[in-house]
Amino acid sequence: MIRFFKFPFGRFADLRMSRFFTSLVVAASATTVLPISAQAQTTQNTQDKQDKQDRQPKTADDKDAPVNISAEQMTGRPDRQINLDRDVEVVRGETTIKADKAEYRIIKDEVEATGHVWMKRLQDRYTGDKAVMNMDSGKGYVTNPTYLFGKNGGRGKADKIDFLSDDQALVTDGTYSTCEALDPDWYVKASTLDLDSGRDVGTMRSGVVYFKGVPILGAPLMSFPLSGERKSGVLPPTFGVTSNGGAELTVPYYFNIAPNRDLTLYPRYIARRGLLLGADARYLGETYSGETRVEGIQDRITGTGRYSLSTLHTQKLAPNLVFGWNVNKASDNDYPSDFSHSVTASTQRLLTRDVGLNYTGEYWSAAGHVTKYQLLQDVTSPIQKPYDRLPQLTLTAGRQDVGGFDLNFASEFARFSNTFTAGTSAGSEMVGGDRMYATPSISYPIIRPGYFITPKASLDATTYRLNNVAVGAPTNLTRVVPTYSLDAGMTFERDTNILGRDMTQTLEPRLFYVRTPYRDQSQYPNFDSGLADFNFAQIFSENRFVGHDRISDANQITGALVSRFIEENGLERLRVAVGQRFYFADPKVVLDGTTTTVNGSKSDLLLSLGGQISNKLSLDNTVQYSETLRQMVRSNFGARWQPAPKKVLNLTYRLDRTNSTGLLKQFDVSGQWPISQRWYAVSRINYSIPDKTVAEGLLGMEYKADCWVFRLVAQRIPTSSTKASTSFFIQLELNGFSKIGSNPLDALSSSIPGYQLINKPDDITRY
Repeated sequence: MIRFFKFPFGRFADLRMSRFFTSLVVAASATTVLPISAQAQTTQNTQDKQDKQDRQPKTADDKDAPVNISAEQMTGRPDRQINLDRDVEVVRGETTIKADKAEYRIIKDEVEATGHVWMKRLQDRYTGDKAVMNMDSGKGYVTNPTYLFGKNGGRGKADKIDFLSDDQALVTDGTYSTCEALDPDWYVKASTLDLDSGRDVGTMRSGVVYFKGVPILGAPLMSFPLSGERKSGVLPPTFGVTSNGGAELTVPYYFNIAPNRDLTLYPRYIARRGLLLGADARYLGETYSGETRVEGIQDRITGTGRYSLSTLHTQKLAPNLVFGWNVNKASDNDYPSDFSHSVTASTQRLLTRDVGLNYTGEYWSAAGHVTKYQLLQDVTSPIQKPYDRLPQLTLTAGRQDVGGFDLNFASEFARFSNTFTAGTSAGSEMVGGDRMYATPSISYPIIRPGYFITPKASLDATTYRLNNVAVGAPTNLTRVVPTYSLDAGMTFERDTNILGRDMTQTLEPRLFYVRTPYRDQSQYPNFDSGLADFNFAQIFSENRFVGHDRISDANQITGALVSRFIEENGLERLRVAVGQRFYFADPKVVLDGTTTTVNGSKSDLLLSLGGQISNKLSLDNTVQYSETLRQMVRSNFGARWQPAPKKVLNLTYRLDRTNSTGLLKQFDVSGQWPISQRWYAVSRINYSIPDKTVAEGLLGMEYKADCWVFRLVAQRIPTSSTKASTSFFIQLELNGFSKIGSNPLDALSSSIPGYQLINKPDDITRY
């Protein structure tokens, strides 16, 4: 084999050969060889330059890169044209051409290759019958090509590819697919396909999407990103069916305004209701970010105009000063349930409108907010709207380890106003007014290896100035309440072995004593207080209530014992806990309309058992047991079995006798499971045992092919206490190209804990 090495473009003085040509090639080259001394000098200079280039990343448009040529046979004139025959290879930078035969035209710096042509440009690969390439400009063409794009795995074939530059190519009568098979399940056929890797954009003209040989989507002009990056254009249409609106079709248009700004317009036709117009704008800067979403429709069913608005903004005005808002509005009570496809949005009944300013210092922070609420009322199950805060000003401060002491301070001023929204007095003003409080506290943590003791003292000072009170009721109220607490615990450890695994077992006893004297608060308003949820976190708190309108009197001690089994890598295999609160005196402070919140001299017993039992099984079980009533008051039994990727089963049982709407007793079963090599079942059932009804349900199938996924899902979600909506999702996902149909992925991920995309690689490290 004869090899012709390192031929820099346009530099004939640095011509070097590894072997001397014979016959005609030797004669032709003799006229171009420089004197030995000059040749040596030129070679050294070029070698220095080449060494410098080798240390830099090569690109397809590196104009100074040398050319390497090899072939079984070479003929011609090195100063004009070289004919290459058999096992031809031409390499320059990130461009490589292989063929049976080739001509290298030195003056034009051009290669013409024929016969089994194979070419690589950066990450892309091409084959064809014939290729012409200008090695300097990157211009050329390939006839009857096949191609593979390295960025996204896209591939296809065409009549011809014209390379307009190093970054741009024009495909004539070409196809595109991410399927690896010779006869792909889906492909896009276009009269022309413009691929611009510099702008990361592909543009098709007269493009038609074929699936299983059947055209399913077409457009006179279609564009797509070459590497999955954002770009402006029409997004794939989505369609579906709901019980509220019938058939729906949405054709979004995406504007990629800037790298940090975009806008999506989504006209959505709903068969029974009409045309809904929506827009979603997002923006992100160094000191600000936000999103605004607005939509509206002239509803044919109600005969009225309906709309919703949601806007969120955060902006840093100074290094420690942040301004923001969160504003939401709907035209009527039923808008979310009629037009939303998600459980969270359709059941949302309280819309927040908040504007705030926050400042954070080294040891303190201050905030000012104006907060109002819109209540979307369910007439079959009315609730009371929370109080508006116009305004709310807070100041907090804290220092740790000041001579061993921790110092904290919290204060707030708020003006509350509200109206009745349920009952016979709907629309009338409720008791409102100003509330101001200050709560300083001091503690002295003693933390040593194996134990801790933390004594703490705090003082609550609160004052009210009220309006709209009943005749004879006070308008000015003041409350001062001290609280003393002592928190202590120990940690014991020992090495153990379970099922052949080395572990550390801990034993963690803890006691928490609280003393708060009684203050009569029966005439105080209730702007934001409620009874705290009884759990392991709450039993170690000083107040039984949340909010600040009720400070519970207390003379009580809480005891708990926790044991953990922890592996060497820190994984908690098992956790067992038991806790209970004991009252030395019955608490007297109650909420409005209640008589007592404590039964007997001790609280309910809390039991917990959970952890990652094995790599496949995890448990989370909590029980609240009343020794006085001799029954479980609340319980939650949960288990997840996930033996392999895309295999998960979840089982949860819930019981709550304290629920304000009545006995809550339900089980929830969900899962994702392969039923054959390519078919996967997905489902979820939330069943209410007292009502004997399915509160929420989801059922679907997914089919995974080599380069596409098909999903068919039906979901039932409650929209009120007596109504529910059913949605149907049908989606065809063409891997690496587009998703066609309505998107069920949000419903699947929120309904099935542990759900995984079936067209993503398996993460076997967690199994």
